[in-house]
Amino acid sequence: MRTLIQRVNGASVTIDGAIKSSIGRGLLILIGIEADDGQEDIDWLVNKIAGLRIFEDQEGVMNLSVKDIEGEALVVSQFTLHARVKKGFRPSYIDAAPPAVSIPLYEQFVKNLVQELGKPVQTGEFGAMMQIALVNDGPVTIWIDTKNKQ
Repeated sequence: MRTLIQRVNGASVTIDGAIKSSIGRGLLILIGIEADDGQEDIDWLVNKIAGLRIFEDQEGVMNLSVKDIEGEALVVSQFTLHARVKKGFRPSYIDAAPPAVSIPLYEQFVKNLVQELGKPVQTGEFGAMMQIALVNDGPVTIWIDTKNKQ
């Protein structure tokens, strides 16, 4: 699993001209799933994201997690995080899992994140054409790939 995590002051997902989800201060989490990802990846990633100390404390030091600040989370599926661009100019998405594999893993990731944060998590809509609006705070953007957890 790959995620691109952005610390935001706000973010929203619009589908067909209507806002589906929005959050205030917290994390926008773009997630891409590969065919060989599983529950171990979900568990590790949820724990890592919930504990990431990327919010500033009273001294201005990034020392607080989204849990510490009681922030919000917005999770959006994004298979393009697995784009291969080594050859030519058209990205290949061969590493991205097909929907039959990725949808259940995406849903389980969201469910586990809800449990870990102890509050609802907003989402996009799997497979939909979405417009994402955000105000990146910092900017702070973190890339995490479960294949690199060691």
